Parts: sequence; C-alpha cells; structure tokens
Amino acid sequence: MDLLKSADQVVEDYISACDGKIKLSFSKLLVKAVLAGAMIAFGASAGNVASHAVLNVGLSRLASAVVFPVGLMMIVLTGCELFTGDCLMAMSWMTKKQSLANIIRVLILVFAGNLIGASLVAFGASLSGQFDYSSGLLGAYSIKVALGKVNLSFSQALISGILCNILVCAAIILAGAAKDVTGKLIAIFFVIMLFVTEGFEHCVANMYYITSGLIASHNPHYLQTALEHYGFTMEKLQTLNLKTYFINNLFPVTLGNIIGGALCLGFPLVYLNLSNQKKKLNNNSVMEVA
Repeated sequence: MDLLKSADQVVEDYISACDGKIKLSFSKLLVKAVLAGAMIAFGASAGNVASHAVLNVGLSRLASAVVFPVGLMMIVLTGCELFTGDCLMAMSWMTKKQSLANIIRVLILVFAGNLIGASLVAFGASLSGQFDYSSGLLGAYSIKVALGKVNLSFSQALISGILCNILVCAAIILAGAAKDVTGKLIAIFFVIMLFVTEGFEHCVANMYYITSGLIASHNPHYLQTALEHYGFTMEKLQTLNLKTYFINNLFPVTLGNIIGGALCLGFPLVYLNLSNQKKKLNNNSVMEVA
C-alpha cells in the first residue's frame, strides 16, 4: 500500500487548502490560532521542565527537543493554525491562486491568536506552581532562557528565525506527504527535534519562553536563584522587558520565520512543482497528438 504522496501532490494540496483558511470566519480562525499558540506553549513548557536541571548545553537542548514536537503534532492532527507553518501560504500567492492581501490578513490574525494562546499558557504555568520545581530553579531557568533570547543581535535573531522555519515548514510538508497518522507523527518528530536541538528561533515558541521569563523575573525568589545559580547581574536582568521582547526578539525572529518559510522553502517548492506540472502537460499533449 502506498503510504506517501508525491512532493507535487503535497504542494498542490497545501495550495488548495489555503482557500479554506482564507474563507474561515474571523472567530473560527482566531480560535484555531489561540489553540495552536497554546499547543506550542505546552511543548515549550515541557521542554523547559525536561532541560532546566541539565548542565550540558547539548544534552539540555536534546532533552527539550524530545518533548517539544508534541505541540506541532497536536496542531497538525487538530487542524489548528500556526503562524510559522502558515507562512507557506505564500505559495498560493506565487501561483496566483490567492491575493497577497488575503494571505497577510490571515497571517496577522493567526499571529495575534498564537500570541494570546502562548501567553495564556505561560501565565497558567506560573500560577500552577510549575516554576517552583527544583526549589525555584525552573523559574530561574525561565529567566535565563528569556534573557538569552532578548539579548541576541538583530542578525542572529533574523538568521536563526530563517533556519528555524525552513525546518518547521519542512515538517509540515513531510507530514502532508504521509497518508497515515503514524507517518505524520514520525515526520514531525524528527524534523522539529532537529530545530530545537540546534537552538533556532521560533516566534510562537518565544511567545511562551519570553513571557514565562518575564513573569518569573517578577518573583523575588526566582530572581535571586537566577543571580546565584547563573551569575547574572541586576543590570543584565534589567534587559529583560517588554521592549526587548518585541523589538530585540519577536520582530527579527518573525521576519526571519517569514523569509525561511515563504522564500527559502515555499518558493523552491513552487518552482519545482510548476516545472514538473509543465512537463506533465507537455507529455500529455504529445500523447494526445500521437
């Protein structure tokens, strides 16, 4: 039994599905986006729990990478809307099936919904007492992760965002190629594990990571633990704020995610798909003439 679709078919199916995304009502699209943001945040939260006490950087990232992919698995199987994956909608504009205005409208609403969902989970995690794990070390670790993200240079955040979404969108395409649930889950797991282990920047995941770090930074115990355990100075800790969240990280990472998904993967997929379609049409024409 054939369990795999061709690359041409996957691209065609995705482009056709864009019509359904665009026709969704405001409320349904928003709810799907909020749920997707929450699902990614659950994966990110579990990643922090798994890695917060692991000292080796590589092993710490690998521990996080083993659980993080569950977020995208839930999104794909429930049909929710994730901003990074939806950057592939640019393929429908490249093939002149949808207007750029409609795609931008969907992306803006999905981005806002993802932000709401991820932020709600961050607040929920803090209220649940999760940050108290390991005598408050998880709260301190949340601060550490957020600090690292808001102190990236513009170029680091941009390029890391590009590399991240090449892989995330590749996971979406591979999941679309699989005809059974097992195949979809395997495709998602290994590709997403790759990007998390490599430490690339995902704007929706960062909506959880940085929000949770901001929340933890207002707790004196977590703050003191971060100072003692990681050797931060108060001056360094003060670089974690809403301005650095949105300007230093979310803006360049989101821009990078768009470039990575739409241009670095979407454009080549459309180019290759259209080339193959033209070959098929030419072959069919020759056969008809013969």
